[in-house]
Amino acid sequence: MTTTSLEQGLVLLEPGDEFDHVFFPHNGMLSLLAVLKDGKAIETATVGREGVVGAMAGLGLYKSLVRVVVQMSMSLTKIPASQFRKFATSSDPIRNLCIQYNEVLLSQARVTAACNALHVIEARFCRWLLQSADRAGSDTVNLTQEFLAEMLGVRRTSVTEVATKMQNAGVITYSRGVIKILNRPALEKASCECYQTLLDQSEALL
Repeated sequence: MTTTSLEQGLVLLEPGDEFDHVFFPHNGMLSLLAVLKDGKAIETATVGREGVVGAMAGLGLYKSLVRVVVQMSMSLTKIPASQFRKFATSSDPIRNLCIQYNEVLLSQARVTAACNALHVIEARFCRWLLQSADRAGSDTVNLTQEFLAEMLGVRRTSVTEVATKMQNAGVITYSRGVIKILNRPALEKASCECYQTLLDQSEALL
């Protein structure tokens, strides 16, 4: 196993790439994005220090179905997939965790799809910011509006409008790509039900 630091915006994997390594974040966040034929992409799940990317490689050769991007600068530990498969083959607990965490990611994808289809941008913005803060372990998150817009699948101007509204309400401050949460209870209230649903489902599955 080796530990390394990764900068924001780095693309770890593209759809169709084989997992050569399994990744265990220590901090920061990785985003899993579905990529359409026209090149547009939208986030389907996020992974932070609570999770792993590529765990299913422990059960056999495994190709990525999503783009994996470093959402926030991070450090992580990685292990060659071939080595991880040896451990998973000889350990029922490790193999079971691979399957369980894959269920967590599928659950995230389902809830995120429903959220993107049914909830307004403001609620989705708040849900996403809460998730990011949880992954980062901090109320301060380094993110540009362009990056936010891509993750939410909306126009940059829509993100600007929501961020300005939340800042005027004293919920957050936003300056030069840095968002700081000032009033977390207000942010949770403005978020949709999906934030708590994701927490509950993750706890139940793991």
